[in-house]
Amino acid sequence: MTSTAKQRKTVHLAAHFPGVNNTTVWTDPRSRSQIDFASFEHLARTAERGLFDFFFLAEGLRLREHKGRVHDLDVVGRPESITVLNALAAVTERLGLAATVNATFNEPYETARRFATLDHLSGGRAAWNVVTSSDAFTGENFRRGGYLDRADRYTRAAEFVATARKLWDAGLGRAVRHQGQHFDIEGEFTLPRSPQGHPVVIQAGDSPEGREFAASTADVIFTRHGTLEAGRAFYADVKGRLAAYGRTAEDLKIMPGVTVVLGDTAAEAQERAAGIRRQQVSPQNALLTLEQIWGVDLSSYDPDGPLPDIDPVVDSGLSQGRTKRGDPRAIAEQWRALSRAKGLSIRQTVIETTTRQSFIGTPEAVAAELDEFVQSDAADGFILVPHLTPGGLDEFVDQVVPLLQERGAYRTEYTGTTLRSHLGLKEPVRPAREEGLTV
Repeated sequence: MTSTAKQRKTVHLAAHFPGVNNTTVWTDPRSRSQIDFASFEHLARTAERGLFDFFFLAEGLRLREHKGRVHDLDVVGRPESITVLNALAAVTERLGLAATVNATFNEPYETARRFATLDHLSGGRAAWNVVTSSDAFTGENFRRGGYLDRADRYTRAAEFVATARKLWDAGLGRAVRHQGQHFDIEGEFTLPRSPQGHPVVIQAGDSPEGREFAASTADVIFTRHGTLEAGRAFYADVKGRLAAYGRTAEDLKIMPGVTVVLGDTAAEAQERAAGIRRQQVSPQNALLTLEQIWGVDLSSYDPDGPLPDIDPVVDSGLSQGRTKRGDPRAIAEQWRALSRAKGLSIRQTVIETTTRQSFIGTPEAVAAELDEFVQSDAADGFILVPHLTPGGLDEFVDQVVPLLQERGAYRTEYTGTTLRSHLGLKEPVRPAREEGLTV
């Protein structure tokens, strides 16, 4: 390799067990329990067999509602994530174990203690997906109640993570003092410093505040970008923010969430992908999605008929516990224009406008496309979101991973024991005692 040649990058892979979404296809006869430990174990063991960096559990803190009733057409919750991952630590050896814990409705000391426990029990494989919440609907499940203003979510989250890291740095018996806008702590941590120094911090967010938070704080950012061009733009923007915080491009891994559909031919893969989308967007889910935009009851509409010609009602509160998509009126106009241009029904429009970033094709084509994203700086790797539980990763591991290895773009064995080593992240330097751990 010449001095000017660019070094080939390694593709990083992780597996996401969805927790709050409509990705999972319940009607497939291969679909199994979202609660039975065997489901978690199967997915985790498959990810480890595929030499993935980590296994990632999402989580919601309240069952989502629509029209005042719990919405039962998608996955709305499951057993608490860290408890599941502590159990998985006993049946895996190298796979990283990532849990989602909300920084709005938890406290730093207890969260730091739980993740340090997982890190010790797993030998340095713990990761924390930091999420925030600004809605009173979720806050009603907590004694404090209420919610944080949107502007305060990331300031609390940043202070939360900084305080947790201070506790991890302290280790057993060292005094910790923190005074800030959101937390006032003075005491001693009850566990030794964890095997990888700090558990890996993951963050998901595409807003300017989310990008800045990732650049200042996160080790991994979980994102979505549907095209190579969009991925490159996001990658350049977030990586370009790192220098302001004394960080380098290698200090943050960008890993979009993706779906993969394989077939023996390109046509077969496309047919399978279309079938999966029809299962994910049932007639009921198509109307539900539309009601989230229009803000009114659309149960009288035919899912196979045209979109409503009425204007949306903004902030109707029809659905609660769901991420807002943007300006309802603008979205409605875009969807109407698409529907008219292509002659799409309600269901067909929802399928076309809500498709996740997907890699669809033969194993050879998918391996090449994944590699291209990484080598062209559109991503550092991918978090796979399977539509089947628990067998949704089996085909990928059996058919795509060997091809990535043949391309020299993927590991052939684990070379380290901690999640930081898998990701190529430096272990945090512990502050000297005389430097103090007081703010």
